[in-house]
Amino acid sequence: MTAFLLSPEFRVVFLGIFLLMLDSFTKTDKRYIAWAGIVGLVILFGFSFFPGLPEGVFPPGFYLSDPTALFFKRFMLLSTILTLALALDYSKVYQEYIPAGRPGAGLGEFYILPIFACAGFMWLVSAADFIMIFVSLELVTMCFYVLVASMRKNLLSLEAGVKYLILGALSTGFLVYGITWVIGLTGHTSLDGIREVLPIVPQGYQVALMFGLGLILVAVGFKVAAVPFQFWVPDVYQGAPTPVTAYLSVASKAAGFVVLMRVIEPFLTVPGLEQKIVTVLTVLAALTLLYGNLAALPQTNFKRLLAYSSIAHAGYLLVGVASVGAEASGPAVGFYLGGYLLMTFLAFLVLVHVGRVTGGDDISDFNGLGRRSPVLALGLLIAMLSLAGLPFTIGFLGKFLIFEAAMQSHQYLLVVLGAVTVACGFYYYLKVVRAMYWQPVVAEAPAIPVPVFTRFLIALLSAAIIIFGIYPQPLLAMLR
Repeated sequence: MTAFLLSPEFRVVFLGIFLLMLDSFTKTDKRYIAWAGIVGLVILFGFSFFPGLPEGVFPPGFYLSDPTALFFKRFMLLSTILTLALALDYSKVYQEYIPAGRPGAGLGEFYILPIFACAGFMWLVSAADFIMIFVSLELVTMCFYVLVASMRKNLLSLEAGVKYLILGALSTGFLVYGITWVIGLTGHTSLDGIREVLPIVPQGYQVALMFGLGLILVAVGFKVAAVPFQFWVPDVYQGAPTPVTAYLSVASKAAGFVVLMRVIEPFLTVPGLEQKIVTVLTVLAALTLLYGNLAALPQTNFKRLLAYSSIAHAGYLLVGVASVGAEASGPAVGFYLGGYLLMTFLAFLVLVHVGRVTGGDDISDFNGLGRRSPVLALGLLIAMLSLAGLPFTIGFLGKFLIFEAAMQSHQYLLVVLGAVTVACGFYYYLKVVRAMYWQPVVAEAPAIPVPVFTRFLIALLSAAIIIFGIYPQPLLAMLR
């Protein structure tokens, strides 16, 4: 039992159970639950820098504790901490859309479910077996089914929940069917076992293997919002509570790409399959880049703009995954995801405060923000410029590393396409900047107060975006 307690995932689960008990006895201010969750996760984040999980806790080939897994466990902990911080600021808006009851009804679950989702994400990035991948993914997905539709008096939230439930269940069916084909052909559920068996699988079974892998790619494509599996993204992002949208955008995408890279790795050792897989990934990357950037151009709603840009960023990440011949491919994808976390949460942090005052999330709601709240405007300016890929920001360096890996693997078409779509990104991201600094302020628009804790988070995320954009070595060292 002591060995299991040393596992970071079980510590997160125990924290979630403790908060459920706390919720049962807290009758008034539920915000203490969020604060307790933030403090607990910060402590666990600190523990992650010390050796923890002893050998033998999980069966061999079932669980990985390599540097990639450790990096993304910290990634998930940090994502959850920021999600709870956003949820604190969003709580007043959230309570307007849940059925009336005792004070704080529904808030406890809103603060606690992301913690259980965090445990699922942490298991997912360490999963080296299809059984563990499936179970971890279902734990995460079930938490999001509830979170997305949790504002029960908001029709957009209910619509988002229904769409996410139906398409999520459909993607699960594809995943299970694909896993069944692969297990039937190889006789193994572990990725290590599959890697050992694949070279001796008869040539005639390669079509069946590609069929099974293709079904798995459909399911993972849904999670990472790759085209043509992205149709759920705009409506779900717009309808879900803003902190949930941020968490879904960042953590779910990161976990999906880790699973994608781990699953395709054994199949790349088979000469006949390698080129076919690379071709499929290249087509997915090109379609995702084009659709995400072009669809974001006409958007007037800020959450939908971030939704379509999230699809575009999935395209850049797929460029890195398709660059399988480059040694820097894995670190480039990890670094890009780390930068995406900082940029996206900073943008959503500003959106929470603007939306709380204006009651909307259109780009026009940001008109004159530079005069109404210079702190929020500066934070969003840094986030938008970094998402667009301006030099001396982490967004620029992330794209540079992705394109460098693509050049090393001779993916010249994707590099050209990526460079062209970056220009599209500058257009739609700078629309928000224009609204903040060049559009007139509506006469009755009030000033937007910014709490001290929010100012601290904006300063921290903005500094990290610039510092890691100039000095990326600490992040790259963890990934390598």
